[in-house]
Amino acid sequence: MLTNLDFTEPQTFDQAASHPGWHAAMQKELQALADTKTWEIVPLPKGKKPIACKWVYKVKCKADGSIERLKARLVVKGFKRPV
Repeated sequence: MLTNLDFTEPQTFDQAASHPGWHAAMQKELQALADTKTWEIVPLPKGKKPIACKWVYKVKCKADGSIERLKARLVVKGFKRPV
């Protein structure tokens, strides 16, 4: 049985992208964003900078300590003011 102690949560995208489980979790998150029409890709207006985002990774566990799933979330760095 795999437990939370068997997995470390990646700190960078590169660490996560090289692991099949985390890669699948990121793909699942992107698909969920597309399915719910949470965002759409549009051209950036001239003179504007995009708002940065980052991936957050968590190992979700069952009550017995075994791994339920690997969860990846794409979040906006909301602490930066748009220009």
